[in-house]
Amino acid sequence: MMKRFFVILISCLWLAVPLFAQSNKLIRELESKRGALQKQIAESESILKDTKKDVGSQLNNLAVLTGQIEERKRYIMAINNDVEAIQHELASLELQLHGLEKDLKDKKKKYEASVQYLYKNKSIEEKLMFIFSAKNLGQTYRRMRYVREYATYQRLQGEEILKKQDQIRKKKAELQQVKTAKENLLQERESEKVKLEEQEKEKRTLVTNLQKKQKGLQNEINKKRREANQLNARIDKLIAEEIERAQEEARREEAARKKEESKEGKSATTETAAKTKPLEAYTMSKADRELSGNFAANRGKLPMPISGAYIITSRYGQYAVEGLRNVKLDNKGIDIQGKPGAQARAIFDGKVAAVFQLNGLFNVLIRHGNYISVYCNLSSASVKAGDTVETKQSIGQVFSDGTDNGRTVLHFQLRREKEKLNPEPWLNR
Repeated sequence: MMKRFFVILISCLWLAVPLFAQSNKLIRELESKRGALQKQIAESESILKDTKKDVGSQLNNLAVLTGQIEERKRYIMAINNDVEAIQHELASLELQLHGLEKDLKDKKKKYEASVQYLYKNKSIEEKLMFIFSAKNLGQTYRRMRYVREYATYQRLQGEEILKKQDQIRKKKAELQQVKTAKENLLQERESEKVKLEEQEKEKRTLVTNLQKKQKGLQNEINKKRREANQLNARIDKLIAEEIERAQEEARREEAARKKEESKEGKSATTETAAKTKPLEAYTMSKADRELSGNFAANRGKLPMPISGAYIITSRYGQYAVEGLRNVKLDNKGIDIQGKPGAQARAIFDGKVAAVFQLNGLFNVLIRHGNYISVYCNLSSASVKAGDTVETKQSIGQVFSDGTDNGRTVLHFQLRREKEKLNPEPWLNR
């Protein structure tokens, strides 16, 4: 009897751990993630401009609006995931509540039985008769202890019932809190869907206007394509030169290493084997290999290459513009629109490989081992070739055009030597 009582008591104390902690933590984590996305949407909304009459401005506005729609879809997807997580939490809480209510029912039943027993044996005479009717002294002592401990057990049973009732009250409050969070999320999702529909309607109207100006639209696209080809050809040439310099440095490092080994009296066999290894194998110095490894380890964690509010207006790769026939884009990187005064910033520690001007604008290449980040469309550059830079260091101001709102777009590329990479999976958004 007493062993069972202590097991029940320990279980009761364990269940007395604060019940709101787990659900509160989950809700706070989900709110924090959504808060970051909400901030991004609010900032990108401030970048949206009124539609202008000329084709160039309409194309730019279409790009910004498309980027905004993508951000809102991403946010709605995050809400859907949060609703699912909260639904799992609700199911768990309901199971816990059911268990607590069942436990309370069992305790009340046992307590009722103990009360009835004591009521039947309530008089002092009956208790004394039970004690003194023992066959020997040892049994008398055990009966005295039983009577005393049973009274204590009954009192603690009553206290346990009160505690269990309090646990149920708190669990019900926790359940209600999570239900409220779910209801708020569902309302927010509906609100975001309405906004999304309005933006998609605006986009359809804009596309219709552009379809009426097909000739001017095609001319604008061709102009942008020529400028992009000119820029990419220059970048490719500079990257090839930078790779050659890095390989030459690696060759010199390897030659110095072999010379040092020779001085230290290494075996002729080892030295001969090293000489037969092709020089092309030494494409990076030791420092570059370490930097490359660190860069690769930070995939998905690299900061955005522009300061302040931003929105991605053109994504990596070849794709057709939705709703416009014969309008295909081929982006070697991504275009990120910010606010006037935005700064381009290094996404990782590295060394400036080149700074060059094209059509009056500055472009910066930074080498991170065998990775190279490229920042284009700058009105000024605050670094020069050979400078070392740190993560998030400003390297120049992004150019703003002469429109009323000052369209400010950074073109950003990422390479692994000559290989072109999609920058988005590397950035922390």
